[in-house]
Amino acid sequence: MNVATNRLTSQGGFNMIEVLVTLTVLLIGLLGLAGTMMHGHRSEAESYQRAQALVLMQDMVARINANRKVASCYAVTTDAAAGTPYLGTSASATPACAAGTASQNALAIQDLNDWSALLSGAAETANNANVGAMNGARGCVTYDATTQVYQVSVAWQGLGKTAVPPGTWNCAKGNYGDDDKWRRVVSVTLKIAALN
Repeated sequence: MNVATNRLTSQGGFNMIEVLVTLTVLLIGLLGLAGTMMHGHRSEAESYQRAQALVLMQDMVARINANRKVASCYAVTTDAAAGTPYLGTSASATPACAAGTASQNALAIQDLNDWSALLSGAAETANNANVGAMNGARGCVTYDATTQVYQVSVAWQGLGKTAVPPGTWNCAKGNYGDDDKWRRVVSVTLKIAALN
């Protein structure tokens, strides 16, 4: 009888080790799944921010096209190399216009102020705070008199470090960390035809 009791005791210990190994494997699998879910969530958030930036960028292009006789009024970013001044989060630009009729000037100034508010998140609010835009969204409009090309850019802070944006996309450069690897930028160029 003593041998049978020892067998049951050793068998019970072996079953406990099997259960422990099974739980360990299951825990490792669940941790991997959690990591995959977090990576997916981060990618989804980055994609959403990029989509928001594209919408805001196209919004400004449409505004310039609608008021093209005073397109020069929209070029608020006078230092293209530094990407300043810009509109949006902690805006450093004050829109002004003196290139056309009073109504064209007023429309350009209103467009720039509205775009700055949208970049600051005014499209959605929560507890009286703007939350509708990307993290630290800033917008730039530059004009190259040599090529007669406007560049509309939207910059924001990403959720992780990546490569630094191209050297010609300097909107809000230096505002997202020391090495600019947090900065994301979308940009488009447009040329306004000579109007009579």
